[in-house]
Amino acid sequence: MSEVQAETPTVADFARTFRRIQAEIHKLIIGHEQAVEELLSALFAGGHVLIEGVPGTGKTTLVKTLGLALNLSFNRIQFTVDLMPADITGTRVILSGEDGRREFSFQPGPVFCHILLGDEINRATPKTQSALLEAMAELQVTVSGTTYRLKPPYFVMATLNPIEMEGTYPLPEAQLDRFLFKVRLNYPDEGELTRIISSTTGPEEAGIEAVFHATEAPERIEALKRLVREVMAAPAMEIYAARLVRATQPQNSRFVTDEARAVHDEMVNRYVMFGSSPRGAQALILGAKVRALLDGRANIAREDIEHVAVAALAHRIMLNYAALSDGIDAAHIVERVIKSVRAAKL
Repeated sequence: MSEVQAETPTVADFARTFRRIQAEIHKLIIGHEQAVEELLSALFAGGHVLIEGVPGTGKTTLVKTLGLALNLSFNRIQFTVDLMPADITGTRVILSGEDGRREFSFQPGPVFCHILLGDEINRATPKTQSALLEAMAELQVTVSGTTYRLKPPYFVMATLNPIEMEGTYPLPEAQLDRFLFKVRLNYPDEGELTRIISSTTGPEEAGIEAVFHATEAPERIEALKRLVREVMAAPAMEIYAARLVRATQPQNSRFVTDEARAVHDEMVNRYVMFGSSPRGAQALILGAKVRALLDGRANIAREDIEHVAVAALAHRIMLNYAALSDGIDAAHIVERVIKSVRAAKL
């Protein structure tokens, strides 16, 4: 039962509904508070999420629980090496009618849903990965020259297993860039692991209550997504987001201008091959708008941008071999970039 009005949701409606969805998810998901918040933020910002975590950390359970809480249609694709594009988009088959006539009919694939879980997406070949890319970017699939639209809301959550690299096809940077956020599910600590054992091995299972009625869920979610877009971003905040993104480019990059060199951190020059694309700036602003609504504001602040910076930018930064050998990850680079841009005071 929803607590918002689909036509004209308010800031208070958004925060209340967001927190209620969080509460339903955490009936099954122990810990991962930041990951759940980032996942929902991407949903309401209109983007997709890449989830990385070792086996058993709850990636699949998290996505299924989200589908139950939102009362939206949910499909899962287990990506494998032999999976073909038609296996996910659908294909045309020949059907015989009552009059004996045969005709082609399109049979939709698993991408035709509201929430799609792409499990271990890096196990699929680039050809199959690119078929999913069209659905993510354009909310449509093309089969045999005919385009079929996907019904909004459409939300793709793809998972990566970081410890099994054999037989995988790493996602190209261009496809990584299509994900609004990259969310990491860390290994649970002792207290969380104890709670997981207690809640999953007992006689009762937690029940998830749908926040929306099935018939109204798509409209309500779309209304909340429109509210996110209406949050104000002052020119100064847009400039700050742009400076953060520009500062992820090394000084020897052809994308860096003289005035942008003042905010560069030396670690960027030493460890980064290519920085974030312009989509990174869009992700910063959209994520910050969700954060502002959760705080009861209709305009974003610098702290909102910084709060989502790692999730929005880290997977868009391409590191060199020196970073790998020195144990430097992209999240650390983003944190250094925030400090350098702050210190420049431009």
